[in-house]
Amino acid sequence: MCNMMESRGVLSIIFDLDNTLVDTAGAGRFAIQKVYELLTSTPVLESHIRDICECYLRKLHHESFDPSEGKSIDSVRIHHWYEALQETQGTDPDPDLANSCYYTWKNTRLQALTLSPEVRSLLEELRKNYKLLLLTNGDTQTQWEKIEAVRCEGLFSVVVVGGDHPEQKPAHSIFTHCFKSAGVLPQDCIMVGDSLSTDIQGGVNAGVRATVWINSDCKSLPQGSVTPDYTIPSVLNLNDVLAELMLK
Repeated sequence: MCNMMESRGVLSIIFDLDNTLVDTAGAGRFAIQKVYELLTSTPVLESHIRDICECYLRKLHHESFDPSEGKSIDSVRIHHWYEALQETQGTDPDPDLANSCYYTWKNTRLQALTLSPEVRSLLEELRKNYKLLLLTNGDTQTQWEKIEAVRCEGLFSVVVVGGDHPEQKPAHSIFTHCFKSAGVLPQDCIMVGDSLSTDIQGGVNAGVRATVWINSDCKSLPQGSVTPDYTIPSVLNLNDVLAELMLK
């Protein structure tokens, strides 16, 4: 039985979204710059603007969102901006300004997100020979808005957003859901993503055939972290990995 499974080869590729297929980090930097420009046209002191933006990003990085509390992700993030303005300036800001900061940031980021022609072409070619799955962590609303903005859903046999499920990557359960939805075995799949702690660790936990780490910044592998089977600088190098796997 084991030999039969080995002979099947790679049948399916599971992709992460953010900073794997799309440059979410770059879009975020562009969005923050637009908020910076917005704030320069308000009474906010220019010397405070950078600190306000950095404070918001810290809050975003440490964000803990529970939809069962009855708040929307939009309201939570508007409050991040309100607190960033308040903490930096030491006074209660105009709530409308926090609202404007948030929607400038959100809308600009969504508009800047794009699937490059090269990545789209790669996916279109890969789907001719492999079953493609998209597995992305994050809040339901936020991630589906990104997927809609990028217009990539039709390229995948299965799209799974972590916020729609009880557990997200690296939990075994969400990978099992992917395998069942696509009708594949873990040994049929490779996992491609930029996060060692969620994508690569999750793939290892789930028993996929191989894990592929997108290391666009050429970072050193952190001590004690999970070790990916392959490391490439861009998803555009994935065919090299697939060619090597075919020889095994």
